[in-house]
Amino acid sequence: MLDIGYSLSRRFPDPPQTDYRNADVRALRHDLFSGDVYLADTETDRELSTSWGWLPVLDFAWALCDTVELLDADGRGNRSAGPHRAEVDFTESTERMRFERRFGWVDITADWCPKDEPPLTFGHAVLRREARDFLHDLLDDLTDMHEGLADNPAVWTLRARFPRV
Repeated sequence: MLDIGYSLSRRFPDPPQTDYRNADVRALRHDLFSGDVYLADTETDRELSTSWGWLPVLDFAWALCDTVELLDADGRGNRSAGPHRAEVDFTESTERMRFERRFGWVDITADWCPKDEPPLTFGHAVLRREARDFLHDLLDDLTDMHEGLADNPAVWTLRARFPRV
């Protein structure tokens, strides 16, 4: 079972004067909501996690959904031997999280993990569902915490682009 989660940073709070209703996509993706994320395999008790405190959490959720869709670009879907590769790179860092799909399975590794550590492996459908659930849960949390964010057109567009499955 895949679990994707986050924590917001206390060291890098959002500026108090932020107008969340009118924040542009760049601000939403790169300047706000700093923290850390993790992807965990609850059956093997293993995880990939950041511990930097500055990672733009909404940008990660957005990029993860984009990456999952990119991995599904082959029309043969689960019948495609691949490999199909994609990655999520982190701003202000050279670190990357790498995704490789073969048939219906996706291996996930990260640059900051030991090279001999085996990848986390999940079914593509599970990864898609959990990535979208993570995005929607994160948006629900953020809109509860920040007045006006729920009225931001970029948030509406993001919710519509990646509906829950």
